Amino acid sequence: MNCYEDLKWRGLVQDISSPDLIDKLNNDSLSFYIGTDPTADSMHIGHYSSFLICKRLAKFGHKPVLLIGGGTGLIGDPKPDAERPMISKEEVDKNVKGLTKQAKDIFGFEVVNNYDWIKDISVTDYLRDYGKYFNINYMLAKDHVKSRMDVGITYAEFSYMILQALDFLYLYENKNVQLQVAGSDQWGNITAGIELIRKKIDKEAYGMVIPLVTDSTGKKFGKTEGNALWLDKNKTSSYEIYQYCLNLEDSMIIDYLKKLTFLSKEEIEKIEEENNKEPEKRLAHKALAREIITDIHGKEEYESAVKISETLFSGDISKLNEKEIEEAFKGVESFELKGEANIVDLLVDHEIVKSKREAREFISNGSISVNGEKINDLEYTISKDNALYKKFVIVRRGKKKYHIGIYK
Repeated sequence: MNCYEDLKWRGLVQDISSPDLIDKLNNDSLSFYIGTDPTADSMHIGHYSSFLICKRLAKFGHKPVLLIGGGTGLIGDPKPDAERPMISKEEVDKNVKGLTKQAKDIFGFEVVNNYDWIKDISVTDYLRDYGKYFNINYMLAKDHVKSRMDVGITYAEFSYMILQALDFLYLYENKNVQLQVAGSDQWGNITAGIELIRKKIDKEAYGMVIPLVTDSTGKKFGKTEGNALWLDKNKTSSYEIYQYCLNLEDSMIIDYLKKLTFLSKEEIEKIEEENNKEPEKRLAHKALAREIITDIHGKEEYESAVKISETLFSGDISKLNEKEIEEAFKGVESFELKGEANIVDLLVDHEIVKSKREAREFISNGSISVNGEKINDLEYTISKDNALYKKFVIVRRGKKKYHIGIYK
């Protein structure tokens, strides 16, 4: 398949600004950019699903530029329903540094910061050189502005469109960037940039938007109970990403393999066939986890995530190293330990069971394990000496209910 056919097959083209772009994608070498504003010091999986387009287009000979919006981030892209909270300049600067390092480490392409060219533009130059090319009626017709008319929109957010168009013009003139790629919610900003380039320097530029990756209900990919899956492994471990992928809905998994991996059409079709025969093995889910984690964090991180998952399933906790234990039980109910403790008292004191009678029943029935070993002795004593790495006491009640005690 050529470039455009591959993108279409994967479901990665929602709209293009001109049919001429198809030929350029297939036969030319275009410089293009995709950007994000520094609302945090790490990207999340939503960014990853969009920024993968850089690697895809690069494989077909195109040249990516990644833009971190240190300038536009001080204003904020209009949200559809309310004013976006302003971020302090210090916070934006910290976030820019974090995102720049991460973008270079994960994607490996040139990274630019639009604050570098926005900061020196005076108010009068901004209005004369850029503002005069924008008709208010044209701006009001854009969906992300129109949606805010009932609740109101400040001039600052209203101006965001001009700033993003200015970015496109700057990159066109200084880096020969002829194409902007973004999520579908950025269509209005992209077309504004195309218009500015046409009006100001009489050149043709192009835009392409890709569908936002969502679940079957329209919820954005990577959002779990209101939290993002971060690309920074210190915020979201590889094991957490692995578990997230394993629990994705079956009806969407092949779509995710197309959009979020570099597996070929033949490879994905083979996985789909095998997955349909034995869905309980979750082969497609595991393939997705393998491809994402390996691309973001490397093969060792993926193998560690698999090891943690398999170890928790078997219950043999002693196979995990200290770092893997911390990853595996991140978010699990924890409690601090000091000195020695009888197993019955520990279960009651830390509300793992409701009463000493219930504790004795669970122990006698073989339903309590400590650090992977079933405990049948009512007089068993927990101490730092029998803690894993002299630190962790992992209590499992039944098959899945874990608690972790920690010696400080």
